[in-house]
Amino acid sequence: MRLEEEFSHCDNYDEEEEPKTMSQCSIGALQQQQQQQKFVVVGYALTSKKIKSFLQPKFEGLARNKGILFVAIDQNRPLSDQGPFDIVLHKLTGKGWRQILEDYRQTHPEVTVLDPPDAIQHLHNRQSMLQCVADMNLSTSYGRVGVPRQLVIKKDASSIADAVDKAGLILPLVAKPLVADGSAKSHELSLAYDQYSLQKLEPPLVLQEFVNHGGVLFKVYIVGEAIKVVRRFSLPDVTKRELSKVTGVFRFPRVSCAAASADDADLDPSVAELPPRPLLERLAKELRWRLFLLHVGSSAI
Repeated sequence: MRLEEEFSHCDNYDEEEEPKTMSQCSIGALQQQQQQQKFVVVGYALTSKKIKSFLQPKFEGLARNKGILFVAIDQNRPLSDQGPFDIVLHKLTGKGWRQILEDYRQTHPEVTVLDPPDAIQHLHNRQSMLQCVADMNLSTSYGRVGVPRQLVIKKDASSIADAVDKAGLILPLVAKPLVADGSAKSHELSLAYDQYSLQKLEPPLVLQEFVNHGGVLFKVYIVGEAIKVVRRFSLPDVTKRELSKVTGVFRFPRVSCAAASADDADLDPSVAELPPRPLLERLAKELRWRLFLLHVGSSAI
């Protein structure tokens, strides 16, 4: 059985230097260039980890050729004093930052903010996030989208076993942190094989029945009408033999990260086949409507 060491290569959270923001002179030149060439200017406020993985020179060059300029937002200066921006792209957390964005949206209604803080707030809680999917009850001739049976535990690890028994959940169970804020801890998963080991888990968390899925999951990225699907290695299937012999909790610090790509792997066709396009299009439409988001990133199915 593949255990947590298989996923250790994904667990890298070293912070790099913050990007250099543009000087006043550069901003003036940007405004002139924007007016002359009609560039779309995207101001970005991302973590250093996201900047390192996302804003590669090749990508920025391609964007520039398409008429898109990326400009780092200086978090030490008022947002309204920067720009002008056509789009503000962000992935920062905290009440202070949320308030800055809300104030900016009030004074700059012409700027598109991806995504509005109030729209993404409920995605930071896995209970409310998964409830949106469960409420869809999406079933078509191409397939069905649902959520495994689950249970939310907010405190008191000693009571988990009784709560699981009362809810009728079947072991093994996947434990996910209740808070999904993009931090290293929020990406940690645990797989509990027996009742006794449940008390070793750390609430608040969401418990889900583990569903065998061939050790592969699909991450679906949605921006407007565009849909991108990638294959990622996931938790391995659990056999009946393992269920009868294995006990304890196995922790997986970083499942389905980019380093776990399965796009080029030699997989069984029954596992590797991508979800039908019509099903993904229906899913994207439903999620945008229910979540009030312009883009939906990294949704695993």
